[in-house]
Amino acid sequence: MLRLDVELRRGSFNRHVRIHSDARVLALSGPSGVGKTTVLNAIAGLISPAAGHIEVDGRVLFDSARRIDIATHRRRIGYVFQDARLFPHLDVRGNLRYGRHGRDTPVRFGFDAVVELLGIGALLGRRTRNLSGGEAQRVAIGRALLSQPAILLFDEPLSALDQARREELIPYLQRVRDEIRLPMIYVSHHAEEVRRLADAVHAMEPAGS
Repeated sequence: MLRLDVELRRGSFNRHVRIHSDARVLALSGPSGVGKTTVLNAIAGLISPAAGHIEVDGRVLFDSARRIDIATHRRRIGYVFQDARLFPHLDVRGNLRYGRHGRDTPVRFGFDAVVELLGIGALLGRRTRNLSGGEAQRVAIGRALLSQPAILLFDEPLSALDQARREELIPYLQRVRDEIRLPMIYVSHHAEEVRRLADAVHAMEPAGS
């Protein structure tokens, strides 16, 4: 599923990362500063590695030797960040529909099905400032799915939530994992969260360890 062998350089950060995994849900674990988010950003095309190769589900996204660097908007990446990053000027329905903005990809995930999957039908008319943290993250996941992605990236989506909201959201993440069946890469510091969601774990250690 993921074939990644890259040199990552960002300011003083310089790291070689190699991950080969066939797991459908792969967790990246490790302490802060080892480059977990940088790996996700490289897969998404938000940064370009200094050198190397990235292949997801048989599709080459980056290859420095062959001068391949697929544009971010063509990579078909659904990215869910630590904070929901919803648009405050739009209600929930507007945020969800923005996921389809400018897309010509065939529809695999329909609006009504995603709303039902994530249990957000009652939220559609609400402004984002009136959502709890867990509700906002469910909307963010829905928006990512409606972009018709080939892979989902999660960058510590529960880290800003208290324990009660974390427990509320995990079953929805499990439903996405089990019913959507897309490849997923999941970053988290929490071993229990990883145990409940991931098929395999790639541990990233501090450089030099």
